[in-house]
Amino acid sequence: MPDALRRIIHLDMDAFYASVEQRDDPALRGKPVAVGGSPQSRGVVAASSYEARKFGVRSAMPMSRAVRLCPDLVIVRPDFPRYRAASQCVMAILRACTPLVEPLSLDEAYLDVTQNLWGEPLASVVARRLKKNILEATGLTASAGVAPNKFLAKIASGWRKPDGLTVIAPERVESFLQELPVESLWGVGPVTAKKLRALGIQRLVDVREFDEMTLRETVGNLAAWLKRLSHGDDPREVKPDRPWKSISAETTYDVDLEDLAEMQSELVKLSARVADSLEKKKLLARTVTIKVRYGDFSTVTRSHTGDRPTRDPAAFAARGLALLARTDAARRTVRLLGVGAHGLCAEDAGPASPYPEQLRLE
Repeated sequence: MPDALRRIIHLDMDAFYASVEQRDDPALRGKPVAVGGSPQSRGVVAASSYEARKFGVRSAMPMSRAVRLCPDLVIVRPDFPRYRAASQCVMAILRACTPLVEPLSLDEAYLDVTQNLWGEPLASVVARRLKKNILEATGLTASAGVAPNKFLAKIASGWRKPDGLTVIAPERVESFLQELPVESLWGVGPVTAKKLRALGIQRLVDVREFDEMTLRETVGNLAAWLKRLSHGDDPREVKPDRPWKSISAETTYDVDLEDLAEMQSELVKLSARVADSLEKKKLLARTVTIKVRYGDFSTVTRSHTGDRPTRDPAAFAARGLALLARTDAARRTVRLLGVGAHGLCAEDAGPASPYPEQLRLE
């Protein structure tokens, strides 16, 4: 179906973790809240309320820095079971509208509402109704972007947060693109944006006329994709059942691990979590990967691919421990350990698609 005929919604919950905490604890409402670990134990910000964001507090920021920016910051330990429960309610509301729902995380999803279960031809009306249903069912607000494709819908959803709704009709696409900075391009982060700006590419539309060979030297194989996006062209479909590419579990420790036996014990626990997740999803894995971050923040990974896929916890643990022996863990302190399963396939199928979802267990 041509983009001009598609009606895509990107729905993004507002400050999700922090909003759930403020909803459930009236004492937190109106206050700067950060969900995450302790500033005394190298915790990081998992989410921040809009009151906290006014002080510059952002996700993935060290909590110690967040407290310096906002001395009155209220820190709340994360409660993922509650967040998952709220997410399940939201996703059920979305699927009551259309089966074409592609979750990206607990708090955001794409929907293709070109044809929907409500029989509503206007995507803007669908988006308003979804926002209303979510608020009534969960007490939480969401922002939505409506556009002819995923790329534009995702940008639109962040245009008027919180509790926003931005509609980009096909006839408005070009004027909307003209307003966007180069950072708006999918796949362009701060480092790549800096390189592009050094070439004189300031706006998204500047990419259109730029020499593709020079662009390729700067961004590699991303060049052709950026050219396409600069015209507002994104052919990706909403895919509700994306196969898993990898499943991993990792833990950052409040105090660096020094004892090798303790590291080995932790690795066995992480292996069991990954194996359990594979069991629930009825998947097998060919490759086991471990990640080790030392006390000085340097990080190494090691992997092993077996002849036969498995999800046996003992086999995972044995391979993980063998990989750990190939690191400096016995001679250096360790801040973070992780175990990952890759090369996934179903019990009765071949290897998964090369373009699937990834899951990391916190």
